[in-house]
Amino acid sequence: MTAVVPTPTGGLRAPAAAERLAEARSHDQAGRLADAAAAYQAAIAAAIDAGDLPSRIEALRRLSVVHHHRNEGDLAGATVSLSLDLALAAGYRTMAAESLNVMGILAFERGAMEDARAIYDRALRLGGDLPALRARIEQNLGILANIQGDLDGALAHYSASLDACLKADDRHGCAIAYHNLGMISADQGRWNEADEHYSRSHALALEVGAVHLQGLCRLNHAEVYMARQAYESARQSAEDALAIFNQLDARLDKADTYRVLGMVYRETGRSALSESRLKAAIELARSNDSVLSEAEASRELGRLYQDMGRNQEALTLLNAAHRLFGRLDARVDLVDVGAKAADLERTYLAVVRDWGQSLESADGYTHGHCERVAGYAIDVARELSLSDEEQTTIRLGAYLHDLGKVKVPHEILNKPGALTAEEFAIMKQHPVWGIEMLAAIEFPWDIKPIIRWHHEKYDGSGYPDRLRGDEIPLPAQIICIVDVYDALTTTRSYRPAMSHGEAMERMQESRHWWRPTVFEAFERSVGASAGRD
Repeated sequence: MTAVVPTPTGGLRAPAAAERLAEARSHDQAGRLADAAAAYQAAIAAAIDAGDLPSRIEALRRLSVVHHHRNEGDLAGATVSLSLDLALAAGYRTMAAESLNVMGILAFERGAMEDARAIYDRALRLGGDLPALRARIEQNLGILANIQGDLDGALAHYSASLDACLKADDRHGCAIAYHNLGMISADQGRWNEADEHYSRSHALALEVGAVHLQGLCRLNHAEVYMARQAYESARQSAEDALAIFNQLDARLDKADTYRVLGMVYRETGRSALSESRLKAAIELARSNDSVLSEAEASRELGRLYQDMGRNQEALTLLNAAHRLFGRLDARVDLVDVGAKAADLERTYLAVVRDWGQSLESADGYTHGHCERVAGYAIDVARELSLSDEEQTTIRLGAYLHDLGKVKVPHEILNKPGALTAEEFAIMKQHPVWGIEMLAAIEFPWDIKPIIRWHHEKYDGSGYPDRLRGDEIPLPAQIICIVDVYDALTTTRSYRPAMSHGEAMERMQESRHWWRPTVFEAFERSVGASAGRD
């Protein structure tokens, strides 16, 4: 008769299946993923032959993690789902909780944050009385809270995790908890504490042979060095991490490491290397279906292009990052993603502002025009009680409303006298040319109507499409009225500046160019500020 070994869940394990499972775990811990996958498959087959359900459930769960690390997402999901179904059917609550914990990790890395939270909470309800398992689930909940910007919640989860690890004498779990405490310290700018936590984590990871965790410690330590502008230390730490992730074929972690290396090279003036590493990060993140990693790498590449003056490419990348962050920011409680998106919008505004100012640099008469128009336009928008998003749209449109003037010949743009009919016909094309220049860029905000129609008049006398009345979008009408005001109150090549009072008298004579509500809001805001620069 074959001997059997009792399991913590009350089932029985056959020696053959247990041996296969131990062999698979050895390969797994050493980072030999192909060997681990084959060994887990063998353990599953042995468990089925012996009727050893606990070993089968465990082997399936662990195999799903290997599939995940090998970028085999569909296989990972199907395998852990089977593990969960078998555990629930057999009444193995702890093993079901283990499978749920893995499912939560898969959901988290897909960017399904709320699904991950719900799965982790369910896992705690099923298996939270086992310290070793509770430690892992609390760690994962802490990671989720940290990503979402809830640092107090993350600290509570990590502390609970560390306490459970100590009760279970789980040194590997302690290593993870220290690593994650390092993440919180870094997020709060406590660099000395972050150094200490990452160092303790790395030492424990070396002690227990946790190769993947060693890589994570080196990667995240690199970001601390980046924050301290210790770029050579950051590069070396990231290179160490990359060597580990290459060994493990951990493609998602490689994506994040390439992003950090790209940032290092960008900050040290090596643009070609930076571009190469950041593009590699985007491709790896995309192939691994990691929305967050792709968004962050796209944002960093956009910043590189901004530094290089490649504004259109920068905006394309920032638009992509904005859409990706938007996919993650499905709930208002995703605080950190919201903060990342807000930071991205600030970068976006900076790129558009820089682009608009660069367009003005060739014409001393219009220097600062777009910035002033943006300021006046926001005053009018606020008077009209427009939303923050509408105000952002108007600000961006103001910065780029005259983009098409780069195609107007210099001698027309700076002509000291009145334009001829032929010259004015060319000048009237600049809204169309502006739209053509932006044809390849999909903006998160609807600014193209502003650029095309900021010279349309309410009475139909404007250009280029002679729109009339409410056919003209409100943002375009706002830019139109403040554009005229700024043109009147600044010196141009063809006439001196008017005073504020003179400009308001002139605009009163032409108030039929704008819808009444827009003109009244302009009068209450910009028009009421006599003597404004």
